[in-house]
Amino acid sequence: MTKKDKYLVALDIGSTKTCAIISEVGDSGAKFVSMGAAESKGLRKGLIANLGATATSIRRAVEEAEGVARVPIERAVVGVAGGHIRGVNSRGGITLGHRARDIDREDIRRAVDAARNITLPEDRVVLHVLPQEFLLDAQDNIRDPMGMVGQRLEVNVHLVTSSASAMQNLVIAVNQAGIEVADTVLEPLASAEACLTQDERELGCCLLEIGGGTAELVVFGNGMLRHAAAIPVGGDHFTNDLAVGLRTPIPEAEKIKREQGCAFKDLLGEDRAIEIASVGDRPPRTVFARMLNEIVEPRAQELLSLVRDELQRSGFSALIPAGLVLSGGGAHLKGLTELAERMFNLPVRLATPRGLEGMPEELSQPEYATVVGLLLYGARARRQAPQRPANFVAKIKSMFAGG
Repeated sequence: MTKKDKYLVALDIGSTKTCAIISEVGDSGAKFVSMGAAESKGLRKGLIANLGATATSIRRAVEEAEGVARVPIERAVVGVAGGHIRGVNSRGGITLGHRARDIDREDIRRAVDAARNITLPEDRVVLHVLPQEFLLDAQDNIRDPMGMVGQRLEVNVHLVTSSASAMQNLVIAVNQAGIEVADTVLEPLASAEACLTQDERELGCCLLEIGGGTAELVVFGNGMLRHAAAIPVGGDHFTNDLAVGLRTPIPEAEKIKREQGCAFKDLLGEDRAIEIASVGDRPPRTVFARMLNEIVEPRAQELLSLVRDELQRSGFSALIPAGLVLSGGGAHLKGLTELAERMFNLPVRLATPRGLEGMPEELSQPEYATVVGLLLYGARARRQAPQRPANFVAKIKSMFAGG
């Protein structure tokens, strides 16, 4: 292993913050080396609105991580999120011949290629092809058909697609910061790598990643990803509601949300007075905790209602007995877990990232689920396929990188 291959870098470019982590990869997994973070500028609702500002945020986060580790960053695994994410199920298969025979890896690859071969709009690209289960002749629910015998092999896959232009702009911004994109990963899929237990994946659960501009969800069942979708509400919407409702500057509204906001009125207790800054040179004013709740709780109900609608529309609302896991910075909102438990009548917990050796305590918070998961995802992919052939998605990414 060369010195360059010894390290793996994850880059989470969010609407609120950009985070870079350097890890050292060995046979046993990934070990934490250093982290850098910078305020994000240039993103709106998960999409790049200003390339230069986004590249500057990336560069600052990367330089901080490099400075601590004394290791130059050249390539990174990059998270993808935003309202442009879509998931679709597909089935495809191959005939193995007139007589039954053993199935090998090439047969599995051909079956998956057949399943992914669907017509997409011109502005869509495939981000992930995730096999769910295989069908061999009359037998279904096969996890791995390798070495089995049959004549007809089919596979159900979940295709995660993204906007081609959004992907291209993301890759260009990372390139402008002097970093090559080694791989792109759906952010809640990465978070699941760091936060979900195998029991939750098997039984059925939903991971909801609440970012600044949007929220994304993934549904797992029988150990596999079953559904992915984006919700057009994120933590910034709560902040803006408070800024407008309380007539206070955005930074002050963000501070109030973090320190005093509550999404579940049953947790309020006494209606205490809170002093807030006014706009311009006006003197500070006093508001009350119940007034904050009356602004925050309806927005939280809207977010969770949209999640519930998506689960019902996709047919998974009754298939997540393990409940919901909340990740992302927006998951910290006081009372959100309790409100979700009330609305879904299911267990709900905050994500606690784990699995990265030597990880500092601060990284075990919901807002770091994606960046920790990106490292774990990248380390696993490297172990499983050290010499992966260039596939269609890799070709698309290399085209973007050269754009």
